[in-house]
Amino acid sequence: MLRLDERRAIRAVACFEAFKGVLVLVAATGVLSFVHRGLYHAAAVLIAHAHLNPAARYPQIFLDAAARLQDAHLWLLAAGAALYSLVRFVEAWGLFFEKAWAEVLAAGSGGIYVPLELAELVRRPTWHGALLLALNVAVVAIMLRALYRRRADQPSSSSRR
Repeated sequence: MLRLDERRAIRAVACFEAFKGVLVLVAATGVLSFVHRGLYHAAAVLIAHAHLNPAARYPQIFLDAAARLQDAHLWLLAAGAALYSLVRFVEAWGLFFEKAWAEVLAAGSGGIYVPLELAELVRRPTWHGALLLALNVAVVAIMLRALYRRRADQPSSSSRR
């Protein structure tokens, strides 16, 4: 049986996962707003607003990418973002209702990023990189603890005889 503080921690992770799903869904909606519109023009306006030289290397890379991105690619990006959001929402629902499969999913999906974030933090240390790493390590630790407690609370097969 989960203690109240563990239950709150898992529900906080559920809210965090749902927030990530909403954030990506909003981004996908923004991407779709560029379908049948001038993405190149929007990129040029953004560069001008930032007072960057459009002929400089990095703004030019951004403009070239915007010019090559077609409506089909935008739809593909939006579909991928929608699928990611759906997974986050399902995971959040499962965590909120204390489903073991959701705890496994959360531990796995958080654990995948830990080595990548650690390598990035070693290569280029930033405060937000450290914060992301700490959040993912906390999520993985909370989920592994919940899974361990769930397993410890189950009667063993030898005690059922």
